[in-house]
Amino acid sequence: MTAGEKYSMRLLVLFSLISLFLTTAVYPQTPGRLTGRIVDTNNEPLIGANVLLMGTMMGAAADANGNYFILNIPPGTYNVRVSSIGYQTVTTQDVLISANQTTTLNVTLADETIEIDEITVVAERPLVDTRQTSSVAILGRDDITRLPVQELNEIVNLQAGVIDGHFRGGRIGEVQYQVDGVTINNPYDNSASMRLDRSILEEVQVVSGTFDAEFGHAMSGVVNAVLRTGSESRLDYGFESYFGEFISPGDTDLFPHIDNVRPGTIQNHQFNISGPLPLPRTTFLFNLRYYQNRNYFYGERRFVPTDSSDFERGIFTGTGEGSIVPMAPFEEWSLMGKITNRAIRNMQISYQAITNMVEQKFYNHAFRLNPDGMRTQNRFSIVHGVDFTHTLSNRVYYNFSLRQNYFDYADYVFEDVYDPRYLEAGPPKGDRNYELGAFVQGVDLGRFMQQTDSYIAKAALTAQLTNQHLIKLGGEFQTSFIKFGQPGVLVTTTIDGVETLIPRVDHPDFPGVQVFYPYSIAAYAQDRIEWLDLLIRVGLRFEFFDANATVPSDLQNPANSIEGAPQSYPRSTTTKATWAPRVGVSYPVTDRASIFFSYGHFYQMPGLGNMYSNSDYSVLEELQAGGITYGVLGNPDLKPEFTSQYEFGFKSELTPFLGLDVSLFYKDIRDLLGVEFVSTYAAAEYARLTNVDFGNVTGATISFVYRGFDFVNATLDYTFQMAEGNSSDPRETATRAAAGEDPRPRLVPLNWDQRHTLNATISLYKPNNYSITSIVQFGNGMPYTPTVGSGFGAQLESNSARKPTFVLVDLRAEKHLSIAGIDFNVFARIFNLFNERTVNGFIFADTGSPFYSLNPVGNAALLTDPSRFHQPRRVEIGISFNNFIRI
Repeated sequence: MTAGEKYSMRLLVLFSLISLFLTTAVYPQTPGRLTGRIVDTNNEPLIGANVLLMGTMMGAAADANGNYFILNIPPGTYNVRVSSIGYQTVTTQDVLISANQTTTLNVTLADETIEIDEITVVAERPLVDTRQTSSVAILGRDDITRLPVQELNEIVNLQAGVIDGHFRGGRIGEVQYQVDGVTINNPYDNSASMRLDRSILEEVQVVSGTFDAEFGHAMSGVVNAVLRTGSESRLDYGFESYFGEFISPGDTDLFPHIDNVRPGTIQNHQFNISGPLPLPRTTFLFNLRYYQNRNYFYGERRFVPTDSSDFERGIFTGTGEGSIVPMAPFEEWSLMGKITNRAIRNMQISYQAITNMVEQKFYNHAFRLNPDGMRTQNRFSIVHGVDFTHTLSNRVYYNFSLRQNYFDYADYVFEDVYDPRYLEAGPPKGDRNYELGAFVQGVDLGRFMQQTDSYIAKAALTAQLTNQHLIKLGGEFQTSFIKFGQPGVLVTTTIDGVETLIPRVDHPDFPGVQVFYPYSIAAYAQDRIEWLDLLIRVGLRFEFFDANATVPSDLQNPANSIEGAPQSYPRSTTTKATWAPRVGVSYPVTDRASIFFSYGHFYQMPGLGNMYSNSDYSVLEELQAGGITYGVLGNPDLKPEFTSQYEFGFKSELTPFLGLDVSLFYKDIRDLLGVEFVSTYAAAEYARLTNVDFGNVTGATISFVYRGFDFVNATLDYTFQMAEGNSSDPRETATRAAAGEDPRPRLVPLNWDQRHTLNATISLYKPNNYSITSIVQFGNGMPYTPTVGSGFGAQLESNSARKPTFVLVDLRAEKHLSIAGIDFNVFARIFNLFNERTVNGFIFADTGSPFYSLNPVGNAALLTDPSRFHQPRRVEIGISFNNFIRI
């Protein structure tokens, strides 16, 4: 067993023992808060009035001023009962409590001498939350259910300021994704390690502006997914199944073989059950999902990898049966489990687990006649852990979380580098005179694996010190086992005049799989101050990171290969520590409107895969000889990337039906990952990653929310932004230098700088009857670098042109039916209703269009590649069933 495997095994054993001890419940790590004031009809405070969340043991009593607050409330919808001796009892139904947010409920009680029954009212969800100090979008279960979306990332991309995964002009990988308040990011590339289906989501929060000190390891935003939980009073069960296909008649010239209708191209089957277990105050939730998408790329199995053609004479003989096969299939199994126990007074102990298993292929146009030669990507991920919450009093509680985030990714044709099928097939080959160079034999020799095993411990203490101060103190520790690289390579060499593949594992020229053990520590203090009408959120976050690696002590002689030069030795990377202040202010200008301002510093370590990749500087031992390309070397001694953000805005309920949210923002981005060129004592140069890139983003968002009569809901948001920087990719500078272009810094639009973006949704619905929802997305196109002619100097100014404007329309319709006493829903979804072809995808730089090029001969193969277009119209039809049994 290797050292890395022993390390991972020890942590796993420790984690499992703690899990077995604590596995009795599930409780969200991001509870909400209810507050308000209880008065009589003369607006006098009702001291001691009781406030109770019905169906729970949670409640509070009003103080001398009539104020009350209830902390540590799991997100969801509640009925709130308010009573006082001598006064009429009032029950408010459907009060929404959101994760990590404060809901205000003020109640007036009438004198009991007025002889009427207990009063019941239905809570009205505010159109906009005028108590927010930054831009936050919160979508509940009902909102998510009505939208024509399936995955969490689709929900996120509909929010103002978010464009194709980029939050307010930031790079990909600058967002922290959380499940119930704990990160699920893979530190290898700072992306979410888990795909989350909408069927398991209770609520989604998207913070695209500044965020509190509680959140770290992110520069552009936070996404918190709150999972559903079971009920103690009833057994809920249900399923959802749908089938779909890409329908684009007459487009076989763009998408070969799409004219054949295959109803099972897309299919999704999901089953869930939740309710009480035969233990005191114990509930569970189980969700199982299977998803398949064969996609809209098809190839012909005219050849198989082991075919052998006569290239000299131009004779190409295939032994494939000629079947039409999917070229980018995707298959996924997902499972989520929860157990909940609240039997111990004032304590909640929790366990939850979510897992994804994915098998897929990425389309490769060159393999369209030899599809079996393509690599297969397999991904397994699991996020599971325990949470413990202890309520010390109605003013103080603390919680503790322990999670394991495990991610395993493999990308190759055959698992074993010594598999004889590699040697039998050989490398892929084609002839440009036959089918525009399509491969007619061989397999893809690329091989890569990546494994991350992270353990996270997170704790927080929340205290309502006074009626004006809500304090939260917390800390987080994360240690990771990161393993990645080529699990063996296949080198083509000539032996006795015959081209032969030689497997290599851990060869000096091919270092293979690397293992690293970084860790990080964070601590924060956050205060929510409510003084008169003013709301202030102020916090400070400390972050510490240790890459736990080495770098050369002298970068001018990194491999000790220059005679007479000072010797270099492996030096431990320095630890990195940062302090990040955050502040937000909200002030009501009327009872339905407020202005807000926020400012913060945000730090994040670059994706560790970039830091560690190609970081063995001993490969430079022959650098002084020149003529050898080493690529861009990694740098485990990088600093955190940094963003400071300012935000100013206005929120208002313009009418009882119409809400407005306006935000202006500016981001100053420094110390981004980029490339520097280092000169050795022998006057040779090599490139390595360092913190040199920079940028800035200026923008504004305007959002309208409409909730009118006759069950009509609508939202409209517009985002204007200018995202500029010196490079869109960390390795862009080295790429420009290799191409003979000027590598010096300059300020240009970033690749994702979509200046104008518009999202609109409209829903017509009647509960337990029908719903129709449409989403319209407009964008003016991202930038690209145009060219004139070909060859050196053909490129014009970087990112000086724009891709075509696009409009996407998605539609969802659902109808509730009841047959023989069984209630169910039928639904249909259409994505890309009007078959839009160009949505910030591939374009020819000489025309700005994906449809034609000024060099049709040189681009002949590209002109037949269907992946240059946006996905065609997708139609899905399904049925869902949900029922319950009272216990």
